[in-house]
Amino acid sequence: MALVKYNNNSIADVTAFDSIPTGALVLLTTNTISSGVSSSSFTSSIDSTYDTYIFKIINCHPATDGQAFTVNFRDGSTAFDAPKTTTVFESYHNENDSATNLGYRTDNDLDANSTSYQSLAHSVGADADQSVSGTLHLFSPSSTTFVKHFLATTFNAHSSDIAYEQFTAGYCNVTAAIDGVDFKFASGNIDSGVIKMYGIKKS
Repeated sequence: MALVKYNNNSIADVTAFDSIPTGALVLLTTNTISSGVSSSSFTSSIDSTYDTYIFKIINCHPATDGQAFTVNFRDGSTAFDAPKTTTVFESYHNENDSATNLGYRTDNDLDANSTSYQSLAHSVGADADQSVSGTLHLFSPSSTTFVKHFLATTFNAHSSDIAYEQFTAGYCNVTAAIDGVDFKFASGNIDSGVIKMYGIKKS
């Protein structure tokens, strides 16, 4: 009796396998930062081609110690100032095991319709081995009917030697299409890092 099956056939009876799917995730843009820049912007390829866009943040390092890593959105204008409402949840644990936390972070969220940059990571350290990494999802940015939801998870080495995780959720309170996304630290440049933008193919 065959214990391993493929499409309900024993492996011994299979004459050909289906092709392996290439996947629904399509890399659209890679921003590689090798010297200090004020921000990392994505201003093309955000359109109706994909329902969901994913931004992969990889080891972004601040030039200035203790800075929040932030994001903002563009809704057809030249400025990254789409109105937003957000909520933030955090967890952390420091290296000497003397401090932990798990809870709602009221000072990192934005009040209704704020046009400010939203913090995605708190107080990122500037030591050589410290950085922030994570993922941001942007849903249906080209819709002209609904608000634009986004969801982010980041992990960073805090300036006070703390392992820090932040969950951010919210929406851009506009019906105009979102056509740009900008990442930066609250103060100072991004010294180094990579941010990649992917589109998820429509089913």
